[in-house]
Amino acid sequence: MSRQFVTEAVMLAIYGELLLTPVPVEYMVPYTSLLELYEFLSSDEPLMSNDEDDKHVKEKVRELLDYLDEPLNKKKIQKALNMPWAKSPYILIGETTRVTVVNAMDTAPYGEFFDPVETELLLVSQREQTPLLTDQPELIHRIIDASVPVQVFDIDDFQFAVEGDHFTHPI
Repeated sequence: MSRQFVTEAVMLAIYGELLLTPVPVEYMVPYTSLLELYEFLSSDEPLMSNDEDDKHVKEKVRELLDYLDEPLNKKKIQKALNMPWAKSPYILIGETTRVTVVNAMDTAPYGEFFDPVETELLLVSQREQTPLLTDQPELIHRIIDASVPVQVFDIDDFQFAVEGDHFTHPI
């Protein structure tokens, strides 16, 4: 059985270790976070502070988008877009890694505290009872401050999250 996490698509491009895991892992990604990848590529704003790192990350984002735009993968993603909260068939990304795209639609419950993509991440995490994985400490703090009932892991704790047996369902 694979470990599951909810995360943004950009995390898969930025952090290569997410694709090279010792155990099978499935990432649930809201469709809107895939759309953000196109925005990142077309934007003049850097994703990373270092020019070399930024160029490398944008190259990885392009590779991920090219892969997801392949006909079979694109067809799987389109299948999820037919109904709110539908999930795509999984897309293999590596030997032990797969991605499921979720057509998360509702952004109202946490709109005051979180942007629309963050809200969708939280709602997918709650709906699927799956931990959220992020590289944003401020998001983790806002989740705690807002008492959102999700389990969240910082990217620095990814290996711990994957290897451990501490997955709990929020109350």
